[in-house]
Amino acid sequence: MPAFRLAPAVAEAFPDTLIALVTATGLRGHEPWPHTTAALAELEQQLADGTWHPADETDPRIEAWHTAYRSFGTNPRRIRPSVDALGRRLAKKGTLPRINPAVDSYNAVSVRHGLPAGAFDLHHVTGDVDIRQADGTESFTPLGEPGTVENPKPGEIVYADTTGVLTRHWNHRDAHRTRVTEDSTHVAFLLETLDATRDGDLLKVAADELQALLAAHAGRTTVAYLGPARAEATV
Repeated sequence: MPAFRLAPAVAEAFPDTLIALVTATGLRGHEPWPHTTAALAELEQQLADGTWHPADETDPRIEAWHTAYRSFGTNPRRIRPSVDALGRRLAKKGTLPRINPAVDSYNAVSVRHGLPAGAFDLHHVTGDVDIRQADGTESFTPLGEPGTVENPKPGEIVYADTTGVLTRHWNHRDAHRTRVTEDSTHVAFLLETLDATRDGDLLKVAADELQALLAAHAGRTTVAYLGPARAEATV
């Protein structure tokens, strides 16, 4: 079983980081997920009614990620944190994309709570996963672009296993190799905040909500938390 680790340099630079790690085993991605379908429809209806809108870059949850991106040399208005990009897409189009039930579940939770989310198919992860600064030698193939190879810049925060980078710019975009599909049965989902003092309770609510969506379609689900006080968790 892989371990997820928060590197000391990242913990030092972002001391109020808290990451929820929701793991699902025995996922059944080919069956209907009515609660996820309903969650997506509810968000879209609330947006249409004007009773709710996704967090934008004026929101402190998003603003914190923009500040973090700039600190490691990424322009967050050109390369946006995942939750920022997802919220902007929803606000513009009025709908969220339908990818597959597992991805749709974390997208719904992410945009509802204004927290970045991602996921890795653990059957395609090699070794342990470190949240660390890139050294410039790593390779990354973006989701949906299997013929593309990128090299993160030194100092950029990445998720990386022993083969390569799984997510660039901390949470901008996941890798093609570990993408979650209907066939994925063992998946690690992540939800993140840089301000646990303010948003720690919100993160836990979001993690519980995601776990509930997954649990109806999995053999087993667990939740663990990573941060400077507990920098490693095994899934």
